[in-house]
Amino acid sequence: MTNAEYIEAIGARCSRRTYSHTPPDPRVLEILQEMVDAVNRQSGLSFRLLADGTAPFTLFTGKFALVAVCGPDTEWARIQSGYFGESIVLQCVYHGLGTCWVTGTYNENKLYQMLDLPRDLRLYGVITIGNVKPGKSMKEKMMYNATHKTNKPYQKMMEACDRALPEPYVFAMQMVEKAPSATNRRCVRFRYEEGKISASVDAPYSDKSLDFGIAQLHFQLGAAHKGVQGKWNKKGEFVTDDKVIKFPTQSEGEKENE
Repeated sequence: MTNAEYIEAIGARCSRRTYSHTPPDPRVLEILQEMVDAVNRQSGLSFRLLADGTAPFTLFTGKFALVAVCGPDTEWARIQSGYFGESIVLQCVYHGLGTCWVTGTYNENKLYQMLDLPRDLRLYGVITIGNVKPGKSMKEKMMYNATHKTNKPYQKMMEACDRALPEPYVFAMQMVEKAPSATNRRCVRFRYEEGKISASVDAPYSDKSLDFGIAQLHFQLGAAHKGVQGKWNKKGEFVTDDKVIKFPTQSEGEKENE
């Protein structure tokens, strides 16, 4: 997907809990498995795909697949789980599927039995994926109204800001406003000091780090859309490409010596 397509998906994404009674097509499941495999190779996480994820849920209706967001028991794995899990969400949304991040409203024991996870892996949450109608159901509208009474603007996510945010970072923060968050609590705190962006959460060993990873992806995509390329490091700093020390490749060094 292109950056513009990701931005389009951010604008279209909303949590869906009412799915069609027609399960995802087998070809769709193949593509989802390819996504999961790609994430696991790149990140070292252990996401799992279940073709039928309905059994652990009572508040969801219809047929849907499920991506179990799993990884080692570390703070970084939690953040990465949010980052890479949201990348799967946005790809699904762009291609017309409904999705929902879930961290608690399911039967955890039943899901653990279905996954048969080894002891060294943690289940951080799940992503439901399925076919949906264009409009939300009455139940979805009621749940949305219950959890979105006050949608926090990005200015209230800024813990410190010693100068006006540049336009690319304003747009990036607007993309963070649209990021999914458990009960819409917007727990990530951003700082803009001396021209640098950093962020953190107050309880890293919790599902707040999932929110952190999701917010990181939305910020990164938003900044890139306005021409600022960068990545988040383990310190919670957004490092732009112009700040990365680059060493010449061996072939470049050989050419200079000729």
